[in-house]
Amino acid sequence: MAPPPRCMQMVAASRDEASLAVRLYNDPAEPRSFESFVVHMHLAWLYLLHAEFDRDGTDFRYWRRDNPRILDKVDGEARRWELARCVVERWPSEKDPVRANLSFFIGLRNKIEHRYARQQQALAAVVGGQAQALLLNYEEELTSQFGTKVSLATRLRFPVFIGSFTEEGEKALRRLRTELPASLRTFISEYTASLDESVTNDPHYELRLRVFQELASKPTPETFAIQYTRWGDMTDDEREMLKDMGKKGLVVTKERPRNIVGHGLKKPKDVIAEVQAQIPFRFHQGHFKKAREVLNLRPPAGDPNPERTDEKYCIYDKLNDNYGYTPAYVKKLVRECNTEEGFRAFLGTAPQDKETGAWVGPPPPASIPPWLRNQSAPAAASLQESAEAEA
Repeated sequence: MAPPPRCMQMVAASRDEASLAVRLYNDPAEPRSFESFVVHMHLAWLYLLHAEFDRDGTDFRYWRRDNPRILDKVDGEARRWELARCVVERWPSEKDPVRANLSFFIGLRNKIEHRYARQQQALAAVVGGQAQALLLNYEEELTSQFGTKVSLATRLRFPVFIGSFTEEGEKALRRLRTELPASLRTFISEYTASLDESVTNDPHYELRLRVFQELASKPTPETFAIQYTRWGDMTDDEREMLKDMGKKGLVVTKERPRNIVGHGLKKPKDVIAEVQAQIPFRFHQGHFKKAREVLNLRPPAGDPNPERTDEKYCIYDKLNDNYGYTPAYVKKLVRECNTEEGFRAFLGTAPQDKETGAWVGPPPPASIPPWLRNQSAPAAASLQESAEAEA
């Protein structure tokens, strides 16, 4: 039996690190539980993003500045991108809440590693929302990139704890917040203040929850002890009550999707619009079709087996006899087409500026009239621009 691809070996190592991080975080006997959580989640994210780059053929090695053709090595091994570089490459926007959350923990790790052993509980109390978001963001990225079969849902459980279920527990947690060293309080406050409000209010940056204890008995033995209540199923009075609690910074309500045909899938026009919104070039139906053919996402029209798709990016809808495309496909297209070099290499044509429509770099031969094609590329482009201006 052939060994799994290298990227899947990286994914397996990443999942092991994430599982260890959560186990240590939930271990009351672990003296450095929060520090261990941060360190191992750092490694889990690093391995996961390296797996994505490896799968997509992205070179994430460092090359020497004095000679870009020679790899930069340490102890004979090529240096690879650290997590901070990977995060910027994966989420280019500084306002992305996932990037903000990861950057927060990269900075926090540099602050706390091998220090503040006595303040572990205080740290966990103060940034517990960011820690929960860090883990949930990881699960979302893991499953969207490599499928639900690698989900951590079967490994992790809701922890058994006291926390603020009692008045004494709540007082203890509030007291812990006051024990945090001034340098860490300053770091957390300054980092949060530097973020846009839309980022700090996003659950991908910090997840806030309120847990209610149910006093009624379980209706049936099969009923789950822990359940989600849908916002849409609540009365107006219940919603107002939760909003009032939310003003105290204690509530996040989460909609859990029901079973819906095609849930989360996108139509081609939606993919085209989302890709164009995130890259500096025009992206139209022709580009969409070309990308689909390059990646061999689905069989051609009329194929007797239309369901044979690359399920990570494209899924066949038998009920409507058409195809839906996943969020991972949008991310893939944005990564491939975000630069002139990437656009040309992936789609085999020149990009056009999104605002002006002008060709970026040498235009494709088909765009130049036959009587100009024997001219040099700059001269042909200049004559073509003159002809367009006169028209």
